[in-house]
Amino acid sequence: MNRTIRTLIAVACGAAFCLTGLAQTPPVTILEIDLDKRVCYLDDVADPTKKATSVAPVPYTSEVRYRTFKMNLCMADIVAVNGRPAKGFYVQTYYQVLAATDLTPGRSVADTVGSCPSDATFALLHPDGTPIGTIMASGIAGYPIAPGAPGRVELDNLSVVGGTGLFLGARGQAALGPAVSLSRAASMLEDPAYRRINGGGRRLEILHLIPMTWPEVLTVPTGPAIFHADDFSAVTAEKPARAGELLMLSVSGLGPVRPNLDPGKPFPAWQAGKEHQVNSPVEVTVNGKAAAVTSAIGWPGMNNVYRVDFRVPEGTAAGTATLGLSVAWINGPEVKIPVR
Repeated sequence: MNRTIRTLIAVACGAAFCLTGLAQTPPVTILEIDLDKRVCYLDDVADPTKKATSVAPVPYTSEVRYRTFKMNLCMADIVAVNGRPAKGFYVQTYYQVLAATDLTPGRSVADTVGSCPSDATFALLHPDGTPIGTIMASGIAGYPIAPGAPGRVELDNLSVVGGTGLFLGARGQAALGPAVSLSRAASMLEDPAYRRINGGGRRLEILHLIPMTWPEVLTVPTGPAIFHADDFSAVTAEKPARAGELLMLSVSGLGPVRPNLDPGKPFPAWQAGKEHQVNSPVEVTVNGKAAAVTSAIGWPGMNNVYRVDFRVPEGTAAGTATLGLSVAWINGPEVKIPVR
C-alpha cells in the first residue's frame, strides 16, 4: 500500500499527469426519493399546549381542512433513492392559500389554482445512518407542474435552492411523483413520535438536480486516468484491462471525506490506516454492470482528486467497454476503456 501511494503521487505530480478541467455542462441527475410513513399534520389546535399530546391517531378537524391560511406540516422517512436503499428524514411545510380563478369566499382569487407556499427538506443518509447531505426546496405546493419537469411528476412546483454535504450548492426542481398510497392527514393533537407506529402513506418525490460538482474521471496523455493495480501502469489499447482485474481510477468531484477536511485544503500525506475515505456512496459500472468498489479515498497531497479502486466484473466482453461513475446518485460523464 505504501509503495502504491508513493508511486501514484509521483505520477500525479509528474509532467505525465496532465489533468483536464471538468466538463462545462452538468450531467442530468434525477433523484427519485421513496418516502414512507408520510403523515401531514394540520394545525387545527387552538391551544398550543395540547399539540403533540396524543399517542393514538387523531383525525384532522374536517371543517378546517380546506381553510385558507391554515398551516400543514408533513413528515416522512426516506427509504430509497433511485431504487437503492437509503435512510433519511423528509419535512415539508406549507400554508393553504387555496387559490381559485373565480371569486370564491374563503379562497384567494388568482389566475391559477392551488398555490400553497411551501418549503421542503430532504436529509439523506447511508443505510447505516451516516449523513450524506441535505437538499432544500422552496416554491408552491398543489400547483401545476413546471414546464420541463421530469415526465412522472404529478403535482407541486418547487425549486431546489441549495444543499449541504455532497449536495452543496445544488439547484434544480422538485415535485411529487405518483402516489403509492395516500398520505395520512392528522390533527396536530397527534404526537409525531408515534408516526411510524400509527402509520402513514407512501409517496415518490422526484428531483431534477443540477449539482455544483459531479464525479469525473481525469485524464493523462494516454487517455482516461485508469491504472492497473498490479503495476500502476495505464490502461491502454496496448495494455487493456481484463475481466476480474483490479483497476484504479483518478477522479474528481467525490465531495466530503471522513475524517472531515476543511474546504479547499489538500489531503494530508498518506498514513496507513488513516486514509480520508469518501463520505458518499461511490458506484462504478462497466457496460452497465455494477463493479465492486473496494476503496474510495482522497489522493494524498492533492485537492479534489480521489482514488477509486474497483474490480472489472467477471464476464465483461472483450473490446471497448463503457465505464460509468457516480457519487450519491449523481452520475458523471462516461469514459471508454479497452478490455481483452
